[in-house]
Amino acid sequence: MAENRSHDHWVAVVRQLGPAFAARAAAHDADDSFVADNYKDLRAHRLFSAGVPAELGGGGASQAELADALRVLATYCSSTALALSMHTHQVLIPAWRWRYEGSTVEPFLRRVAAEELILVSTGGSDWVAGSGTAEKVEGGYRISARKIFASGAPAGDLLMTMAVYDDPKDGPTVLHFAIPLSASGVKVQDTWRTLGMRGTGSHDIVLDRVFVPEAAIGVRRPAGRWSLPMHVTAAQALPIIYSVYVGVAEAACALALDVAAKRRDDPTIQALVGEMENELTTARLALGHMLAAARGSMGAETTGKVLVGRTLVARAVVKTVERAMEVAGGAGFYRSLGLERLFRDVQGARYHPVREPAQVLYTGRLALGLDVNG
Repeated sequence: MAENRSHDHWVAVVRQLGPAFAARAAAHDADDSFVADNYKDLRAHRLFSAGVPAELGGGGASQAELADALRVLATYCSSTALALSMHTHQVLIPAWRWRYEGSTVEPFLRRVAAEELILVSTGGSDWVAGSGTAEKVEGGYRISARKIFASGAPAGDLLMTMAVYDDPKDGPTVLHFAIPLSASGVKVQDTWRTLGMRGTGSHDIVLDRVFVPEAAIGVRRPAGRWSLPMHVTAAQALPIIYSVYVGVAEAACALALDVAAKRRDDPTIQALVGEMENELTTARLALGHMLAAARGSMGAETTGKVLVGRTLVARAVVKTVERAMEVAGGAGFYRSLGLERLFRDVQGARYHPVREPAQVLYTGRLALGLDVNG
C-alpha cells in the first residue's frame, strides 16, 4: 500500500522536473511534437497514479493538491500540464466513485497504480451528448467513432471514451468504457496542428468497429441530458483542467514583469501591471471557487457553481495574458521571450466544455428554478 504524501509533495516533484520541461517547451511548440520525454519523467516519478487513493496503491493526492501541482507545472510547460490534466481527471472520476458510490472500479484503479497507466480522455469531443455509435452484438458492442482532442494519445495505454447505443427500451443511451489503444480497430491519426498547446499530442482517434465486451461498460446514462455521471465528471474534471490555464497566466505575468522592470517608473506601465494583476487575481479566485464547489454534493447545484467558475477563469486568464503582452510591449512579440507562446496556449481556455453560451443558459435555468435539461 502506498503512503499518503504531504500536501506539498507533488508540487515539489513538479518543481524538480520543471526546468527540464521548460527547456524543451519551445522546441515542442515549434515542431508540433508530443512532450514524450516529459511524459517519461512524469511516469518515473509516479505522477500518473498520484490521484489513485493510497488504499489502492496510488499517491492519494486530493483534487486540490493535483490542481496545485498542475498549475505549477503549467508555468514550466503548458502542453505537458494540459495533457496530464486530461489523464488526471480520468483518475479522479473513478476515485470519487470508489469512495462515495462503492463502485466496482477498484481493480481498474489498482491497475493504474501498479502499472502507472496513461489514460487518454475523449471528453472534449463527447461531453453530455456523447458521440460515436455502439452496435449491439453477441457478448458486447461494436464501436465506431472518430474522437477528437485526445490529449496524450501518442503515449496512452487506455482510451477512456463513450458511444451512443440506441437502446430499444430506454432510447439513446451513452455507454462509457475503456479501450486499449493497442486494440484492433483503434487508429491514432496525426492531426494535431493548432494555434497553441501544440505539444499535447491531442490527435484524432478513429474507432473502426472496435469490440467492447458487455462487462467492460462502466456507466450507462441518457444521451444529451445532465445526470449524476456527468455532474461528477464536471466537478472532477473542470477545476483540474482550468488550473492549468491559471498557471499559464501566472507564467505570462512573471515574464511581463521581468521585461517591465526597466520601465517600472512609467505610470502607463504601472496601470497596465495593475490591470494584469486584477485579472490574475480574478482567475485565482474563480479557480478556488471551482475547487470549493467540487467538494460539495454531486448534482445540478454543484455543477452550476463549477460552470460559472469555468467561465470566469477562462475570461480572466485570457485577459491576464493580453495585459501581459501589453506590459511587455514589443519584446512580447518575439518568440524568443516565450510570451507569445503563452498567449497562444491560453486561447485553449475558450474551447473546453462547457463553453460560455451553454453555461449561461444552464446557470439561468438553474437560478429560475427550471430543469437544467429543459
